[in-house]
Amino acid sequence: MTVKTPNAAKPDPRRRLPAVGALCEDPIARPLKARYGAAALTRAVRAVLSEARTRLAADPDAAPTTGALLEAVEARLADGVRETLFPVINATGVVIHTNLGRAPLPPEAVAAAALAAGYANLELDLVTGRRSSRQEHLDPLIAEMTGAEGGLAVNNCAGAVLLGLAALAEGAPVIVSRGELVEIGGGFRVPDVVAQSGSRLIEVGTTNRTHLRDYELALADRPDARVILRTHPSNFRISGFTSAPSLESLAHFAHAHGLLLVEDLGGGALVDLAPFGLADEPTVQDSLAAGVDLVLFSGDKLLGGPQAGLAAGRRALVERLEAHPLARALRLDKLSTAALAATLRLYRPPCDPFERIPILRLLAQDTTTLDARAIALKSQVGGFENLEIEIMETEGYAGGGALPMLPLPGRALALRSLRLSAEALAHQLRTSATPILGRIEQDRVLLEMRTLADEDIPVLASAIAAISQIPLGPEA
Repeated sequence: MTVKTPNAAKPDPRRRLPAVGALCEDPIARPLKARYGAAALTRAVRAVLSEARTRLAADPDAAPTTGALLEAVEARLADGVRETLFPVINATGVVIHTNLGRAPLPPEAVAAAALAAGYANLELDLVTGRRSSRQEHLDPLIAEMTGAEGGLAVNNCAGAVLLGLAALAEGAPVIVSRGELVEIGGGFRVPDVVAQSGSRLIEVGTTNRTHLRDYELALADRPDARVILRTHPSNFRISGFTSAPSLESLAHFAHAHGLLLVEDLGGGALVDLAPFGLADEPTVQDSLAAGVDLVLFSGDKLLGGPQAGLAAGRRALVERLEAHPLARALRLDKLSTAALAATLRLYRPPCDPFERIPILRLLAQDTTTLDARAIALKSQVGGFENLEIEIMETEGYAGGGALPMLPLPGRALALRSLRLSAEALAHQLRTSATPILGRIEQDRVLLEMRTLADEDIPVLASAIAAISQIPLGPEA
């Protein structure tokens, strides 16, 4: 009689993997330790071994060699130290593109930031040798360019709104029209920022219609209110059966009842854009002339500078903001301070800001300029057999919460590859030596001329030429 014995359990293939210490001390790993450091090497080895264990649990025959493990370790280490922030070419047609860093800085702003990168007199009066305020570099410029009594800058416009309400309302109710309770990028909501400032929100009117009598009723219920917050609809429009008090009438009402009128203007235009067909964006000067006590606006949108939130208005109010504890938490760093000051100086005569500030130059371009740029690019790439290329009339947008409903007439080079899908073609452009961002429309990649500079044309031509040589693949 034969007695069957149970099969011996198979050894766990994961036990064949080397230990962390053994892999770290392998002769091949020693140069990696010298280049990246022992701690980084150990972290990478642990991560690679963990991934190998997961694969072996699913496929016991997928045991990697020591050499393969160390190759994976080296790749992980190299990836961990590579740059992640690159310059790109914006061919999307969106001028103030939030995902691409909004406004490209003027050369003067770049140079000013570079000069301030070392030691700088950020908070030092060189005449007296005493400590000063970093706002002294910006206060007179903001006042000069806006016509306000004073100004200051913090890290962004949301921070300026938070600081303004915290310093001026001081926990008392803030009155806002329901039609202005907006949410913008990043989940920033007016009701939330009012709450974070320590104040209680008092909503008045309806979504589409608000009257002065609505503000009167709110004051009858809450006479302790101190601030009316006016929010410019910079990233949306309500059309049709609408009504709202003019800025002048709202300012007169606020002052007659002892309230302050604060406006979150958003975009921050300092020049009239109407001559270029962009008539729907008020300037900071317009708001101050209408009687607004404090105007809050962005530095990196229509102003054309670095990320910042600016406040312009009555001197006493600006000083209250500067003295508030939040001002330190939200203050602008030295590089942005230098870049913003340099950008503001470009608004001084005899400078033409539409020539000197990139954002304004891009917005003000006419279709003749765009046509010439499109023709120049097509002339350099029009002979490739694997690409269908044509110039199209298109529409672009200012973007970045400015002029949301106003299309900008555009021209684009439309590319259709006979070898690649539109998605694959866009990926090739996006991952080229200088990343190129276009947009896909009707199975073509569109490269918009409005957001390009003339010096971008040779770079685009070179990238398109390289892509045209990609051999036929499964996506054709």
